[in-house]
Amino acid sequence: MTELFPERIETERLVLERMCRENVTPHELYDLFSGPGVSEVFEHVPQSPYRTVNEPRELITNADERWSDGTSAAYAIRPDDGEPHADELAGTTFLFPEWERRTARFGLLLGKRFWGRGYSGERAAALLKVTFDRLDLELATVGHNVGNENSRRAIEKYVEAHGGRHDCLLRNWVPMDDEIADMHRYTITREQYREATNA
Repeated sequence: MTELFPERIETERLVLERMCRENVTPHELYDLFSGPGVSEVFEHVPQSPYRTVNEPRELITNADERWSDGTSAAYAIRPDDGEPHADELAGTTFLFPEWERRTARFGLLLGKRFWGRGYSGERAAALLKVTFDRLDLELATVGHNVGNENSRRAIEKYVEAHGGRHDCLLRNWVPMDDEIADMHRYTITREQYREATNA
């Protein structure tokens, strides 16, 4: 099933490449998502900064396995030529097909120095195209924890641009260490996407 997902996606300013040993190293992920300066990146996500270089190695191995069995597509995000920090690892993004629901969920973890550039919306547009045009799914969904204002602004902007909407607040939805966070859920249907993009 490896042909389900595109190995490489190019947008106007980004390159998304399949997360595997050939395209990203554990040290790149570790350097981006470890150390004292990354706590803000992980404040609203159900993950902690890496403590050892073995943790991102396991992530890459798991991503490769899930890609092969069709349960998720994980991509390394890099700014393209002409962008600041071109070719550096900027973050990771995930597309989780829920085949029985004809739905795809998106995830994103972006290094702080890459915030505020519109990369979230640009990679979301690319994943929406994969969701509806390549995987022939009917719904895309994304969410953010209550209090995550940066993600809220980015998500609202690209969801609206693609015809979608805020669906609901899911109470006690995301396990976060010692507490369970509430999450805002947004959706874009295939019909909304096609009408908004004239696809």
